[in-house]
Amino acid sequence: MHPLFASLKNGSLKLGLDLSDDILNKLLKYQDNLTLWNKAYNLTAIRDPKEMLVKHLLDSLSVIPHLPEGRLLDVGTGGGLPGFVIAILQPERQCVLLDSNGKKIRFLRQMTADMKMPNVLPVQARIEEPQTLSDLGVFDVVTSRAFASLSDFVRDCEVYLKPNAVLAAMKGLVPSDEMAILDSWEQKTIELSVPSLNEQRHLILLTKKLST
Repeated sequence: MHPLFASLKNGSLKLGLDLSDDILNKLLKYQDNLTLWNKAYNLTAIRDPKEMLVKHLLDSLSVIPHLPEGRLLDVGTGGGLPGFVIAILQPERQCVLLDSNGKKIRFLRQMTADMKMPNVLPVQARIEEPQTLSDLGVFDVVTSRAFASLSDFVRDCEVYLKPNAVLAAMKGLVPSDEMAILDSWEQKTIELSVPSLNEQRHLILLTKKLST
């Protein structure tokens, strides 16, 4: 058994996710490869596997119960967070993982092939380029934990949304000042409790208000 299996199982149960052993092992296989590739490709600043489990796997798992169904775009996915984790849990969901960094997309393409995940499409591109929209189309939900500000997230990603779709931004502290200027968007703030993480975590859900 993987040395972190019990920690991941207990942590996921605390998040309300009763995951099968197969899913848990897939998550740990992904993290093991992230750790291995990180030595050469610098995919994440976190090096310790126990810290990775909390700050990457459990952090990504914490948002899953709050996301709407449908086609998902993960912007600035880096090493696949949260998009690849979501795709492991929800093989029925089509997940496009977008990043401009070639090394990170190379890693995700290898993982997608090795783990036989046809629902994942890693794409190397910039979100703001018109050709990216032409290539990818629109989505039911767009996630990110990499954008510096909500206003930038809205500006660059609004065109990728289907009607009534949701922008889902993972944040630490609630960005109240950023939210105050987005008056044309319905806003929902969800406080997340990530097991073993002594830091504030929030999920900000944004839906475009209907014109009257």
